[in-house]
Amino acid sequence: MKLRELKPKRIDRYIIKQFLGTFIFTMTGIILIVVVFDVNEKIDKFMAPEITLKEIIVDYYINFIPYFLSMFASLFTFIAVIFFTSRLADRSEIIAMLSTGMSFDRLMLPYGISAGIIAISMFTLSAFIIPPANKKRINFEDTYIRKKKVEYARNVQLEVEPGIFAYFDRYSNASRMGYSFSIERFEGKTLVSRLTANSIKYDSLYHWTIIDYIIRDFDGMYEHITSGTRRDTTLRFVPTDFLIAENDCETMTSPELATHIARQKKRGIGNIQTFEIEYHKRYANALSFLILTLIGVSLSSYKKKGGMGLNIGVGLGLSFSYILFMTVTSSFAVSGLVSPMIASWIPNIIYTFIAIFLYRKAPR
Repeated sequence: MKLRELKPKRIDRYIIKQFLGTFIFTMTGIILIVVVFDVNEKIDKFMAPEITLKEIIVDYYINFIPYFLSMFASLFTFIAVIFFTSRLADRSEIIAMLSTGMSFDRLMLPYGISAGIIAISMFTLSAFIIPPANKKRINFEDTYIRKKKVEYARNVQLEVEPGIFAYFDRYSNASRMGYSFSIERFEGKTLVSRLTANSIKYDSLYHWTIIDYIIRDFDGMYEHITSGTRRDTTLRFVPTDFLIAENDCETMTSPELATHIARQKKRGIGNIQTFEIEYHKRYANALSFLILTLIGVSLSSYKKKGGMGLNIGVGLGLSFSYILFMTVTSSFAVSGLVSPMIASWIPNIIYTFIAIFLYRKAPR
């Protein structure tokens, strides 16, 4: 393809306008339907006297809509591509374009630009804008819908600093109290100090109060014991480091996710697979728009006897299988069978080969 052929033409602006317009129309229509079904499902919860209409609209639905959009934006894009391109093919517009000497590769340029615009927009939303909104949505759901928050933790062990390890038998966020607490300090592989306490209370950022404690300092064969009833101290961890809910990853921006993952790994805290999956999935989803666009154009760029219905049916089947595949591979990562990064990118890798195969089979 020559460089001058890449210069935008009127036909490119037409395709981009139709593509993005169909995407917005499809997205708006489906979201309205989803909101109606969601209201119908939760109407009994919304009728509770402690919930105001303002909270339902501002705290929940204004934040629910962007969340749902980012979750299924690739599906909306695929439907838009299938519908719009099938309509062009049904009206013989694609045949007319190709008959003027335009190559099929050149025809893909406005589609690629449109998919790129959507990919960049959706990545920006999911990585930086939607996570803060998710905090309000999840807090509303935990308070009024599920009425379930992570308030307890058991058998917590974490590395506070290099060589310093803390342990709770259990922790209650309601009372901000931890029980059967211990903290050990090592030099190399040698235990040099150990503190045990009946309980410990969280006060403010990194500030804790240790209650009924005993400190054992070891010096070779000798042991020095100190005890007390109350001691204020600074410990470099907070309850949110181990009170982890399944959807906490949705409330963090991508930089916050990267920092959280690195911090938890350094402290030896497990159960961070969901955070790693969410981090890598945001990048993988950005590429999925281009892959699904290529598949959609390849499937629907020529007339079929069944009309648009067949194209839309095949397209929906592929898009739903893609979303299902992402869910399955994510479960593999949670169970530890594969790494979160591989699990997030496997669907894109497989569907890239499908896209290349369909693209080569597309009529020229």
